[in-house]
Amino acid sequence: MRMIISPAKQMRVDTDTFACTELPAFMEKTEVLKDWIRALTYEQQKALWACNDKIAQQNAGRFAHMDLRSSLTPALLAYDGIQYTYMAPAVFEDGQFDYVQEHLRILSGFYGVVKPMDGVVPYRLEMQAKAAVAGHKNLYDFWGDDLYRAVMDDSHVLINLASKEYSRCIEKYLQPQDRYITCVFGEPERGRIVQKGVYAKMARGEMVRFMAGIHADEPEQIQAFNWSGYHFDKERSSDTEYVFIRTEIPGKGR
Repeated sequence: MRMIISPAKQMRVDTDTFACTELPAFMEKTEVLKDWIRALTYEQQKALWACNDKIAQQNAGRFAHMDLRSSLTPALLAYDGIQYTYMAPAVFEDGQFDYVQEHLRILSGFYGVVKPMDGVVPYRLEMQAKAAVAGHKNLYDFWGDDLYRAVMDDSHVLINLASKEYSRCIEKYLQPQDRYITCVFGEPERGRIVQKGVYAKMARGEMVRFMAGIHADEPEQIQAFNWSGYHFDKERSSDTEYVFIRTEIPGKGR
């Protein structure tokens, strides 16, 4: 069983806490993307990243001096977003690191797929960016079925904790024998379940930590997740979608 998550836009460098174990699997294609972005003008880069001048200048500098094989940070520590904060890998025990290294895959517009302890450098490239690279119309086309093949293991069971922007890379290539389960973290509002971005990211990170803590190897085990006020809703769930609802905000009551 594997699980997939999205990367974070913000990244940091930490070459001291843990040693990287290897490089990401698709380095040749990442080199193609690096060279393509380097060749763009600053204005083209800024448009690609759809960001302000401060962020664009930071990332233009990163790509201008980028070395994909030195000063590397383990991916699990490199991504600096809400999901990763609530995953709290810095306090993982040894067994939890082994678990996520085997079962967790991070999807990336730049690297394709990375394992938690793969060495990465800071970059900016969202999967939905308008990047017509090497004759491909966008990054979804550029990566093709590479990401699906990289994340699916022999069990053909995949737990989706990624955003739609990234899970789309996998869903297009699913096969009849695959069991693909999307986790929904929401709140009941006016008769429907609404996912709120920040809280959903928090819950996704906590779900990874929960699965690592129990060494989950069957999808049904994750139904026991009940952190941050969420609990599994059997009635709203199905074989392809596990719904976790929060009816109570911790510390605030209903």
